[in-house]
Amino acid sequence: MDTNDLKQLIQDGLAAQQAGSQVAAKATDEILNDATHPALKQALEQGNQTAKEWASRIERAIAEVGGGEKQNNEILEAHYEVSKQIRAKATTDAVRDLGIIASGQLALHYWIASFGTVASYAASAGFTQTEQELKASVQEAKQADDQHTDIAQQILAAQ
Repeated sequence: MDTNDLKQLIQDGLAAQQAGSQVAAKATDEILNDATHPALKQALEQGNQTAKEWASRIERAIAEVGGGEKQNNEILEAHYEVSKQIRAKATTDAVRDLGIIASGQLALHYWIASFGTVASYAASAGFTQTEQELKASVQEAKQADDQHTDIAQQILAAQ
């Protein structure tokens, strides 16, 4: 594969991540305000801090690969809209919290796939810092996903 083509894929992936990061920041306070379960609220607050680190890593990665064009992230924009609908339809706090978890896990799976894919491309193209930082982000997203599953099980057990 042409190195320039691979570099373009990396730049496009990072630009999508950067746009997604902005969507996540926009949604975070709203979702945190809707959550009621203490462990979920704590996980969301922790997730906000992790997301800020991801945004910094994405910025450093963009610098390492030589920039990229700004773009929208229609996937996470649509996901955010669905999340709003799920929360609005909830008939109880427990149902709303479970909806927040389900929606959050879908977003985490997006991040796992996106970070993992771009990390693999970066490794092939010799962008070592980007590879390492995105792999760290994959691990953090997987841990957050496991934590969300645990919290959902706590909520379900209390019902």
